[in-house]
Amino acid sequence: MQAIEILERLVGFPSVVGTPNGEIVGWIRHYLQRHGIVVTEIAGPEGDRSNLFVTIGPRETPGYILSGHMDVVPATEGGWSSDPFRLRAETDRLYGRGTTDMKGFLAVVLAAVPALAAAQLRRPIHLALSYDEEAGCRGVPHMIARLPELCAPPLGAIIGEPSGMRAIRAHKGKAAARLTVRGRSGHSSRPDRGLNAIHAMTDILVCASAEAERLAQGPFEHVFEPPYSSLQVGTLKGGQAVNIIPDSCEAEFEARAISGIDPATLLAPLRTMADALRQRGFQSEWRELSAYPALSLAADAPLARLLGELTGVEPLAAVSYGTEAGLFQRAGIDAIICGPGDIARAHRPDEFILANELLACQAMIEALARRCIA
Repeated sequence: MQAIEILERLVGFPSVVGTPNGEIVGWIRHYLQRHGIVVTEIAGPEGDRSNLFVTIGPRETPGYILSGHMDVVPATEGGWSSDPFRLRAETDRLYGRGTTDMKGFLAVVLAAVPALAAAQLRRPIHLALSYDEEAGCRGVPHMIARLPELCAPPLGAIIGEPSGMRAIRAHKGKAAARLTVRGRSGHSSRPDRGLNAIHAMTDILVCASAEAERLAQGPFEHVFEPPYSSLQVGTLKGGQAVNIIPDSCEAEFEARAISGIDPATLLAPLRTMADALRQRGFQSEWRELSAYPALSLAADAPLARLLGELTGVEPLAAVSYGTEAGLFQRAGIDAIICGPGDIARAHRPDEFILANELLACQAMIEALARRCIA
């Protein structure tokens, strides 16, 4: 099957983040098995979704991982010109949810499997396909934990997020959390009898704003835009009516950290204040939503040099968005981002990828295979 044909099948699976992914996993597993590939399915704790890991070539020899996620963001936003889960071709554009982020990369990788299986690879090429990346990289840690028993220590991982086929060496880390504050309701004419949850949350919001301003003062890492860690309040919900004391309030916070900083620590002052609310009679619940570390690969790292040679373009120092690459690096595996498409098209109506971007990705994988044969 050609890459576009495979992409059509992949887009047809509405593998929305946070939902069961058995259909797309089953199709990919069957496709790989038809080409004689042994597939390891790694179920997550949710019980209804899985990662897939395969090795093409000698598993006892260090090789390279081609990594991508099977999930996509929802397509409920307005503005789609056609069914987002049905591939539509128009000139050289291929429209559909996930075409750029990142089923286009998966389609090219899967299309390359027959040739890779037929080649006499001296170094293996592994495929690592994950779930729920769009919810903060929740699936891939379960697969990374299994790697020591699945393959020799890899030489590197190529994460195929959309980068215009220019390799990227760094991104920020991220942590997100939800805080729920519960007080006591009542009539607004008697505030002395209630506990206003929105008022209590206000203290946390002020702290978040102050922390954001403090982080903007440094430390700095100038490969990023902005060159400092950041923190923001992303959502805020609470209250029923203006004359009712609100008994609950919920807010979601996000922190993005430059290299060398654990993003979860940036949220720590907020959690400390949330815990202190209990002394005033409120209940508070802090729930971590997602977390992944920053990626920072040295410019002279062998993997960075390799991707420069495979693509013919010097790797870019850094991007603002995050990926699973930092998790591979934290596990001791050098990682880099390189994939077809443009991140600016992702998570938007009429998401698309160009046919020639798929061809460029194919050329990169073929060049990698030649390195693994030599």
